Amino acid sequence: MGEALLAVQNLSAWYNNEKMVLSDFSFELAEHEVAGLIGLNGAGKTTFLKVLSGLLPAFRSDSICFCGSPVDFRKQDFKRCRYTVFAEDNSFSYFTFREYLAYVCNAYGQKTPDVSELVQGFHFEEYMDTLLRELSTGNRKKVFLITAFALKPRLLLLDEPVNGLDFQSTEYLYQQISGYKEYGTVLFSSHILESITLTSDRVFVLEDGKIRQTFEHGQINAAKIREALHDENDK
Repeated sequence: MGEALLAVQNLSAWYNNEKMVLSDFSFELAEHEVAGLIGLNGAGKTTFLKVLSGLLPAFRSDSICFCGSPVDFRKQDFKRCRYTVFAEDNSFSYFTFREYLAYVCNAYGQKTPDVSELVQGFHFEEYMDTLLRELSTGNRKKVFLITAFALKPRLLLLDEPVNGLDFQSTEYLYQQISGYKEYGTVLFSSHILESITLTSDRVFVLEDGKIRQTFEHGQINAAKIREALHDENDK
């Protein structure tokens, strides 16, 4: 792995003061790697991604560093370094894909790129000028995935990116995730074991808001991860 891109020490996060979702959660991402988060429902995967995306203000941490310097997830300089694709996203309902892409690129200070290859790869050609509110769940997901891979942020966050996709688009998504290390780092959550084992350099198994096990490179196989999840389920 390369040098640390993001380092979080002893993070705790909650939705109310009575129930911590993440507790003493320490985590480090390297430059140019693909890291997968897997865990049972309620383990804290989506909550962690929401914290990184600046959407959950109820958290505290001993230290949060991006590229070796302290960072605030809600500040503009960090926001321009990351983009998040959520499991479900009904925002920008009255935008078309072209309008949304142009809007996001402008917000990130980029020129609108040529996305023809991504559009073809995700089989999205006929929906370029359709309002997002009129798209199916899968095609709406493609809007945000195409935008994500077109932007090429230094940190790409994907929450259950396979959900709603057809088989061909899923295969193309795996290619895009695996090849993203050329541009930056991917952190993604998934409940689909195949997506984790086919693309990840490291896999973090979450349990009760903490990382219970970490698998790297040759250790990553479905049987070992499934066993870790089953052990967790038996507790």
